[in-house]
Amino acid sequence: MFTTPSGFSPHLACAEPGEEEEEAPQEGPGPGACLADGPAITSASLDTLIQNLVPTADYYPEAKVRKFGPKILQLLTEWTETFPSDFRDEKMVGHFKDIIHRIAPCDEAYWKTLNQVLQKLSQRLALMSQGEESIVKVSLNASSISDKLVAFKTKPPPIQKDMLSICNDPYTLAQQLTHVELEHLSHIGPEEFVQAFVQKDPLDGTQPCFSDQKKKTTNLEAYVRWFNRLCYLVATEICMPAKKKQRAQVIEFFIDVARECFNIGNFNSLMAIISGMNMSPVSRLKKTWGKAKTAKFFILEHQMDPTGNFYNYRTALRGAAHRSQTANSNRERIVIPFFSLLIKDIYFLNEGCANRLPNGHVNFEKFVELARQVGEFMTWKQVECPFEEDRAILHYLHTAPIFSEDGLYLASYESESPENQVEKDRWKALRSNVLGKT
Repeated sequence: MFTTPSGFSPHLACAEPGEEEEEAPQEGPGPGACLADGPAITSASLDTLIQNLVPTADYYPEAKVRKFGPKILQLLTEWTETFPSDFRDEKMVGHFKDIIHRIAPCDEAYWKTLNQVLQKLSQRLALMSQGEESIVKVSLNASSISDKLVAFKTKPPPIQKDMLSICNDPYTLAQQLTHVELEHLSHIGPEEFVQAFVQKDPLDGTQPCFSDQKKKTTNLEAYVRWFNRLCYLVATEICMPAKKKQRAQVIEFFIDVARECFNIGNFNSLMAIISGMNMSPVSRLKKTWGKAKTAKFFILEHQMDPTGNFYNYRTALRGAAHRSQTANSNRERIVIPFFSLLIKDIYFLNEGCANRLPNGHVNFEKFVELARQVGEFMTWKQVECPFEEDRAILHYLHTAPIFSEDGLYLASYESESPENQVEKDRWKALRSNVLGKT
């Protein structure tokens, strides 16, 4: 039986490669059937589901509109609140207004409610556009790569700030990292998870079309870029100092920042810091690591160990989620998951379980589990950051120059000489390519 990373093991439509899918023990209404009031259904054909969501003159006569109308209102309200980006298309807004004109005349209260829904939708779309514009501005202003900084090691350095000159308190930096994380999360809507794994026909197709949906996954992709930037920023800050003692000090500082991120519940920044410290140009600095106190680092590494499908991390995440549910303050409500693993979980759940049951009905169990995982994330992202912003630190996090991979290796070799001929050859090539030296 196929099991997803999150431990979900559907029994209706998931199978190991080569195995045949089991027949569902219970079948719902067949194609064209209507869903009468009664127990919750477990499956139905897509046509039947759509038929029961779309009102027609025959389906709900005037006598029943007061019973059916509130359900339509609830559907439209939840749709616009949960997936507002669906209504960026003028055609969709036109459909929405058409529904208003079809059901509002039946009850004056519907006019007021639907217009309020439309107003809130416009406001949400405006906020989304502003958020995306701010992300673009940050990307444009960021000096992403600056390998020429390596020249500091062989020349008198120009005025150049480093992290410790901006912030030397690990707790404060962990708080500001949490600000950045929650800001990114606030712009990611559930539709981006859908679009990231969408297929040409969401129920029948087999070819993913991620490239066709890039405009709809902007925030998700920006968040992944932030994670990568933080990894490289940590590595750059460690490799940059010319003296071993200074590099060891930076290592110890980021270990303490990572520990504070763990305590806050900011697992994404925690993993980015650990990943940056484990990059080869950093990990090869044996003399530097020998000077640093690293006991706490190995404890944190153990927490994020991928062994057992990240068992330790998932246990800590469940603990943070439980704390969030019983919290009395926003500080205790913070849960920022390791985002790449969350995406991986959702991907495997989506790809590993069939959209349809053998009888052709929609696999409700799969989509309920997808909704649970995405819904949990949507709850976490709505937490308001309780920490005061520090503009100087946030600006540095977004705009400080970082090395490319080649720049990191060159800085690493400049700090601690190559240990073998392969490293010596690479060092020579990098000095020639990056610094123009022989």
